[in-house]
Amino acid sequence: MTSNDFRRLALSFPGTSEQVHMDHPDFRVGGKIFATLGYPEGGWGMVKLTPLEQGMFMRAHSGIFEPCAGAWGRRGATSVRLKAARRHTVRRALLGAWLLAAPKSLSKEFKEDR
Repeated sequence: MTSNDFRRLALSFPGTSEQVHMDHPDFRVGGKIFATLGYPEGGWGMVKLTPLEQGMFMRAHSGIFEPCAGAWGRRGATSVRLKAARRHTVRRALLGAWLLAAPKSLSKEFKEDR
């Protein structure tokens, strides 16, 4: 997976916009960041999951997902090693992050469309 693949996947969710925060791209829904690119460095993405989801992704996909440093990581912020990741796995992680950040009306509408 490349940074552009990650970007396309993140932007595929309804109501998502790309902005810049702390010198790297971020992806937001309802004004809330749910993913970023280029952190902690190039070749990485980040998704904001629950700690439980983070643990599940880390166990199922060792070497691809790892907690971000410090308190952010303990709260579910999860780094994604893009080069090692598969599209469908990253999409599932992005969906989890998007659902946590999206306004309830938008996430409900998205789930009903599926």
